[in-house]
Order: sequence, then structure tokens, then C-alpha cells
Amino acid sequence: MRVGCGYDSHRWAAKRKLILGGVEIPHEFGLTGHSDADALTHAICDALLGAISEGDIGFQFPDSDPAYSGISSLKLLSKILEMVDKKGFAIDYIDSTVIMERPKLMPYIPDMKSKIAGVLKMPSDRINIKAKTNEGMGFVGRQEGVAVFAVALVKENQD
Repeated sequence: MRVGCGYDSHRWAAKRKLILGGVEIPHEFGLTGHSDADALTHAICDALLGAISEGDIGFQFPDSDPAYSGISSLKLLSKILEMVDKKGFAIDYIDSTVIMERPKLMPYIPDMKSKIAGVLKMPSDRINIKAKTNEGMGFVGRQEGVAVFAVALVKENQD
């Protein structure tokens, strides 16, 4: 078994959609980014890439490449699943924490889990998403952006 850790953060931006875990969440702001700026999916991508020793999302899908401009992060996650499979691993479990002051995410978490599970071809009960605030501290507390941590556990395929 291997473990990978992922982290991502994005600034708030006007005139952008807020997408987390592939789910569009109604909010007055979205997140800045070259892709759809889905910080949750990006952190999960980084955790999976770390677990299979393949760098990070910026290395695999550089923001200097116009092919990734505005791309759905779920498409990137799908490509990473192919890499996991090719390296001889299977995803066992994902745990993540989204840190933002608002909006409240609890109503959207089941849909996020379902979308991520669908892309990763795994049961949604093997994906955990927690939502926390930063109690008014730091850049998250000042509502300048969001931060996400993720951990992925992968195991070698037993062929």
C-alpha cells in the first residue's frame, strides 16, 4: 500500500463559477485558475499522483498548456486514474478536507462524492469529504480563498 498527500488553494474571483468535486455551487464568487479551478479535485489529483510517485498536477497538466484552459478537473482526474491503473495500483480510499468560510458545503457533499466516485470507478463510501472553516484566521478566514487537503491510499493490484 502507498499513501499520497495532496493540497490545493485558489483565490476567490468575481465572474467565475464555484466548482468543487465537479459540482457547481451557487455563490457570488468562484475560484481563479487555468482550469475550472476545482480545488477539491486538484487536491485529490495531487494525493493520487503522490501515491504513485508521478509528481503533481502542475507537472502533469501545466497551466502553460492551452489544452487545459477551462478544462473540467474531473477530466484530469480521469487521466490520473489511467495513470494509477497503468502503474499497477488501485485506489482504496480518499479522505479530504475543504477549508472555506462560506458557503456551507454540507448539502453538496453527497453529489461531490458521487461525481468523484463515478470518475474513479469506486464506491462513494470509500471517499470522504469534510468541510471546515478557518475560524476567521489566515487567508481563508479573511475570505481571500479556499484551501483543500487530501490523502489517498492506493494498493498494488493482485493480478
